[in-house]
Amino acid sequence: MEQKHPLPPFTKATAKQKIQMAEHAWNSKDPVKVSKAYTIDSEWRNRSQFINGRAEIQAFLEEKWQDERYYKLKKEYWSHSDNRIAVRFEYEYQAADGNWFRAYGNENWEFDENGLMAKRFASINDVTIKESERKI
Repeated sequence: MEQKHPLPPFTKATAKQKIQMAEHAWNSKDPVKVSKAYTIDSEWRNRSQFINGRAEIQAFLEEKWQDERYYKLKKEYWSHSDNRIAVRFEYEYQAADGNWFRAYGNENWEFDENGLMAKRFASINDVTIKESERKI
């Protein structure tokens, strides 16, 4: 059985470790690497999209990072319980038309006993910024 440490139940320290690992993985912009942190049948809500399973997650991320150039993400701990973590995040990217954006959001994560994310619910809002306003 595959495992992704740290495993639940989480402490504040291991929740922060899980968040940092996720930040590093997403900043790699490697859809295969990122998708391996999720269960085979993981359920996502990303903005208004519903995504199910690793194959759909991988396809979603491939398209995302083709459209969002110079993507850079920062995640922050918000809260946790035994097998759940809440995260606040922001990321910046340049769209294909050359415009820059900063996205703000919150994620709620639920993990299985092997430390794989079974559910991810993300609420995200984009704000247009100037390139000179980038901070990440």
